[in-house]
Amino acid sequence: MDFDNELIEILKLNDNFVDNEGKLINSRIINDALKDDEELLKLLLDNDITKDYFFNNVCGCYVFDKEKFTNFVSKKYLNKSYTAFRNKIGLNINYSYLNEIDNVSLFWPFKDCVLKGGMSKEDKEKKNEIFFNETLAKDEIDRLLNPKVFTDFKCCGNEVITSEIPEPIHNNNFLIKGNNLLVLHSLLSVYRNKIKLIFIDPPYNTKGAEDTFTYNNNFKESTWLTFMKNRLEVSKDLLRDDGFIAITINHVELFYLGLLADEIFGRDNRIGLVSIIHKPEGVQNTKFFSPSHEFMLVYAKNRHLASFNKIVLTEEKMKEFDQKDDEGNFKWKNFIRGDATNEDSPNRYYPIYVSKDLEDITLESKEGYSEVYPIANNSVERVWMTKPDTTLKRLAKNELRAVYDEKNDKINIEYKFRAQQVFVSHWTDDRFNKFEKFEFDENNQIFSTIWDDTSYNATAHGTNLVNKLITGSKVSYPKSVYVVLDVLKIMTKKDDIILDFFSGSGTTGHATLEANKLDGGNRRFILVEQLLPHIKVSIERLTNAIKNENLKDSFVYCELAEYNEKAIKEIENVESTEDLLELWDVFAEKYFLNYEIDISKFNDNIDEFKLLGLDTQKQILFEFLNKNQLYVNLSEIKDSKFAISDETKDFNNKFYNRGF
Repeated sequence: MDFDNELIEILKLNDNFVDNEGKLINSRIINDALKDDEELLKLLLDNDITKDYFFNNVCGCYVFDKEKFTNFVSKKYLNKSYTAFRNKIGLNINYSYLNEIDNVSLFWPFKDCVLKGGMSKEDKEKKNEIFFNETLAKDEIDRLLNPKVFTDFKCCGNEVITSEIPEPIHNNNFLIKGNNLLVLHSLLSVYRNKIKLIFIDPPYNTKGAEDTFTYNNNFKESTWLTFMKNRLEVSKDLLRDDGFIAITINHVELFYLGLLADEIFGRDNRIGLVSIIHKPEGVQNTKFFSPSHEFMLVYAKNRHLASFNKIVLTEEKMKEFDQKDDEGNFKWKNFIRGDATNEDSPNRYYPIYVSKDLEDITLESKEGYSEVYPIANNSVERVWMTKPDTTLKRLAKNELRAVYDEKNDKINIEYKFRAQQVFVSHWTDDRFNKFEKFEFDENNQIFSTIWDDTSYNATAHGTNLVNKLITGSKVSYPKSVYVVLDVLKIMTKKDDIILDFFSGSGTTGHATLEANKLDGGNRRFILVEQLLPHIKVSIERLTNAIKNENLKDSFVYCELAEYNEKAIKEIENVESTEDLLELWDVFAEKYFLNYEIDISKFNDNIDEFKLLGLDTQKQILFEFLNKNQLYVNLSEIKDSKFAISDETKDFNNKFYNRGF
């Protein structure tokens, strides 16, 4: 028997460590190890292999290596406690891994779990993530994902920052600080089926450049997949039936993310994979390819209900519309439809009659008129763009013309191809003060999946733009605002709501302000961000954008009301064991600990605790905290323990439309 299986059998000798299905309960094992439980130590000491592995022989006495044991158990057996999924990533159906099958889903350890997901490097270092299983920990998940209390609200804009929030409250833009999974579930009770566009730029899980990337960009694979799954699932519930979600990513997680998103949103609702040239010069000092682009996965919630706007994105494209009449600008296009034949649409295959001077066009046969059919230059019988009745309407509006094609010795029929309202996305660098607006009528532009315009350069129109707005900004890798703006122009209308729950430096909010400025719209943004440095940049960036352009817009800033999260920050800031023990003296009274923590037993073993390194001591106290009480639940807003002010109660009453 190998070591792993032997340890499993040893631990199963303690009935307290085994659930009703005969699986090990990881949390109880670790808890007893931290408390130096006598029965656990005896089990390990009675076996020579485990005794040699988990104990140090010091002058004939065996000293339990608690950290080694808990780390080993966490890594080896956590999946056996919390999830039914095998420890393998792959395509799966009915718990079997298959090489070829039509109906497949992405499979990974802990897939059936909920992960709160700390975003910073500090989060990764300060505590191990807790996987809450949807079946075994249902009550804990319910408490974790209950709507939270919002606090510290203020209105920011062109005027002085104020605590007076304009009403109705949901007509505002929002910038919310807090864990994005918990914020999303709080938003769900208010914004379910109301978001038109979700644009997110999540951590790419690249396993590199950690020292320059403020997000935790070094998740383990299963953790990253669970992290994304939890958030994409609630995203779908927030989207309108005609809504879109656009997710930027690089090649590292592209394929797994695509399979995951296919499973959540439906493969048929994947409407595109866009390549964005965001760094034309590439990345220096790479061993193989030097990446110069990233990807944007786009899904509709229901492709049959969703549609793109009819717009022209670029100034270069606009130059094609070089003709003008009383109804606006247009260009002439061949009236033949090139993707259908007579066999496909026989009701669109009919003759059009043209006079000798090409001035008169009719559907009636007339003497001396040429009979023109939709026959391509390669002699293939195509069809006209419209049926006869619609063509008659075009003729009545003078929308068609006849021209002689000398090269092919034939008469061509052309129609006026108009552009709907067109916005130029190539603004000047001086804070967007110079832009042009063009009014046209209709357009069916097909949007390419390769976005290679220079305006998408992340350095010039992301980093440098933020630095112009905010002196000394150190935000890593902000998106070009033009990328987000063009997504908004394609997928949103004037009164839509846009959500970004990895908002970083606030690029999506900035792009929304600019989109409204261009078309006089009233789009609203909801930005969610956990990291304080990013929050500070976002507030300053959005405030400066509003002030510099004298916009009437504003946004409401608020935070999730912290509770045990405050304890985590207090532990992080401690610099010595003495200070940590002083904090412990008030810990149990001030904060919520896990119910199984025996405070008196911990105090009885405090001398052993003092012998541990400071990082290990902090980790133990982190584990003591109840992770369901990191923030204040809305249901507990009246509890005097949380000291929620009347002003905060009033704000939450209006936000959630409830009475307290």
